[in-house]
Amino acid sequence: MEDACPNGEQEEVVPAGQHGAAEATASQEADNSQATQQVLDNLQELPASTGAKDIDLLFLRGIMESPIAHEQLEEVKLEAVQDNNMELVTEILGDISGLKVKDDSAAELSRILQEPHFQSLLEAHDLVASKCYEVPPPPEMTNDAAVNHALMQADAVRMIGIRKKAGEPLGVTFRVEKDELVIARILHGGMIDRQGLLHVGDIIKEVNGKDVGNNPTELQEMLKDCSGGITLKILPSYRDAPAPPQVYVRPFFDYDPAHDNLIPCREAGMAFKRGDILQIVNREDPNWWQACHVVGGETGLIPSQFLEEKRKAFVPRDFVGSGMLCGTIAGKKKKKMMYLTAKNAEFDRHELQIYEEMAKVPAFNRKTLVLIGAQGVGRRSLKNRLMVLHPTRFGTTIPYTSRRARDNELDGNSYHFTSRTEMEADVKAGRFLEHGEYDGNLYGTKIDTIHEVIDSGRTCILDVNPQGLKVLRTAEFMPYVVFIAAPDFDTLKAMHQAVVDAGITTKQLTDVDMKKTVEESARIQRAYSHFFDLTIVNDNLDKAFETLSAAVDKLCSEPQWVPVNWVY
Repeated sequence: MEDACPNGEQEEVVPAGQHGAAEATASQEADNSQATQQVLDNLQELPASTGAKDIDLLFLRGIMESPIAHEQLEEVKLEAVQDNNMELVTEILGDISGLKVKDDSAAELSRILQEPHFQSLLEAHDLVASKCYEVPPPPEMTNDAAVNHALMQADAVRMIGIRKKAGEPLGVTFRVEKDELVIARILHGGMIDRQGLLHVGDIIKEVNGKDVGNNPTELQEMLKDCSGGITLKILPSYRDAPAPPQVYVRPFFDYDPAHDNLIPCREAGMAFKRGDILQIVNREDPNWWQACHVVGGETGLIPSQFLEEKRKAFVPRDFVGSGMLCGTIAGKKKKKMMYLTAKNAEFDRHELQIYEEMAKVPAFNRKTLVLIGAQGVGRRSLKNRLMVLHPTRFGTTIPYTSRRARDNELDGNSYHFTSRTEMEADVKAGRFLEHGEYDGNLYGTKIDTIHEVIDSGRTCILDVNPQGLKVLRTAEFMPYVVFIAAPDFDTLKAMHQAVVDAGITTKQLTDVDMKKTVEESARIQRAYSHFFDLTIVNDNLDKAFETLSAAVDKLCSEPQWVPVNWVY
């Protein structure tokens, strides 16, 4: 028999295990009802100053009083849409990597997606969404470990939790100090750097409860094979990572870490080509910098200026005028004009070109256009064609000479005629970019004549000796340097024969002359390529001119990378 309730109704018997759930449900329903009533009361007391329309208030009140609304006030269970947001962000960054230079919005989005706090938020979301809450089992502590643990200060030990996929690089290297494994460097932009939980100098004690020993290679392999949640026990160094500097450089050499025996970790190295623009993000290590390509690519290790100088200081350079490598051929030498550029001889003997710091500036017209190349390679033809087609845009200098004017020559037309005494005085005073002597007379290009063309609002085209670049490549002249390279011997011979057959020239070059041109072109490229902004192989004069014109036009429409000392 069941007992009757005092009010005459039968009492429902609830199992003991369900009392808590029933009470929680009843409490939640009461809270929902109370909240709904509170909203209704507020609607009645809403002042007219709020600007709400009466029809809108009536509509809202009708919804709140509807039984359907009360039925919908149930607990909503939230579910994650996906748990691989980090992979999605990586794909997005790859898709927009080529747009960052052209589109400011793409660049801003890239910066946001790479922010450490944003990426940490996504990693935490993915961790919760994947429901990966497993905690590594507590380690069985040996007697030695117990002693070490007791010696450690309680506030000095930290437990760091990270999450990774199997095979995913952490972007961190280690070194041994006093039989301890210490973080030597953290690669900028890597997983550890994005999380910001570890710092250079931190001592790694355990990984998932296992002692790490003192072998950096074994620790790297241990971390590489781990996946999911990883717990690290560390002794922190309490050093904050410095903000990455905004330093950009252009290397003057090619580099491949796969062929470098000095690099501490080849997998962490970054390859680059001569002329690439690199951002240096960390220069704390005197031998190995951290850098990334400005256009796409991850951060990696590159040799520092100091290390590369030491390596290259013992590499012999080409000896000018010795053998076939330098473009000379045994036999009788022809007498020709030899230009000398002031204050450059000592530079060539001692300087080592490794990196040059660069700055990005808006599009602008260069003050000078410098054409470099071997004799007979076509520099003068390209220069004359530019000036004929664009006389208001380009100009050139008129050289000085100490010889007497011929009957049909006017001063200031083809040459400025002056006395030898006056010209020697100007040479001694450093007023000439380059000068030389031919057939007993002095010839040279005066620096003031370059400024006269620039001051007229035109770009000054110069076809000078390569040593002149030491003087020209400054903020004073801001040159765009184009190397006109000779084609192979057979192509050069065919081009010369075509010019002779067309009657354009009567000068017949021998095979020896043309071989000398090819070899001299190769020597110039080896010695001065670090100064070149563009290289054009002149195997077809029309195509070479089109390439040159397009490059010069591009300077007026796109941002440029220039040496930082031109700007600051």
